[in-house]
Amino acid sequence: MDVFPDFGGVGAADDLRTVIGALLMFVLIIAVLMLIVSAIVWAIASSTGNAHTATKARLGAWVALGAAALAGAGVAWVNFLLGVGERL
Repeated sequence: MDVFPDFGGVGAADDLRTVIGALLMFVLIIAVLMLIVSAIVWAIASSTGNAHTATKARLGAWVALGAAALAGAGVAWVNFLLGVGERL
């Protein structure tokens, strides 16, 4: 059997890497901005004694931190997968 992979099958890998990287950059910027806003609201709500708002802001800060971590790891993961795909 002569079965070989098609190395030219992913012709636009560089364009795909650029588009996904740009989208994940926007997600990362928005997540960091939301982390800053949530931290400010958390600090103000905690200092004024508003426990409900402080709890919601703390949850928002953790979610934004998770989104920023996933977006940062997503860029590395996509670059790794595209690199593996080029070597197959």
